[in-house]
Amino acid sequence: MAKKIIHTPNAPAPIGPYNQAVLINGTLYTSGQIAIDPNTGDLVQDSIEIETKQVMENMKAVLAAANMTFDHVVKTSIFISDMNNFSKINAVYSEYFNDDNAPARETVEVANLPKFVNVEISMIAIENAVS
Repeated sequence: MAKKIIHTPNAPAPIGPYNQAVLINGTLYTSGQIAIDPNTGDLVQDSIEIETKQVMENMKAVLAAANMTFDHVVKTSIFISDMNNFSKINAVYSEYFNDDNAPARETVEVANLPKFVNVEISMIAIENAVS
């Protein structure tokens, strides 16, 4: 099966030579999303909670473009610039996942992220992960 490029205007356009997501053999690999408002192109950084919510809403749009939801997600990677923000990021993240459908995950503190944001999240989702 050939790979299918996933693109939606409801999430920020890539800022480099990559795509929002790639679907192959029923598995969706998303690029990392940061808190860019897809309507304005502006960074949303009023607070770490608002920034994280924008990231998750961007990811929701990418998943929807592939006819998937957060229930299809089996793995997430969270990159943060300050581990002191972990609990605040986690609180927002938990609004999208619960104990019954939470994917595997790692959270890693990094020195810098694109556009010097505070959080970036990527996901792997599987079409038949939901019955």
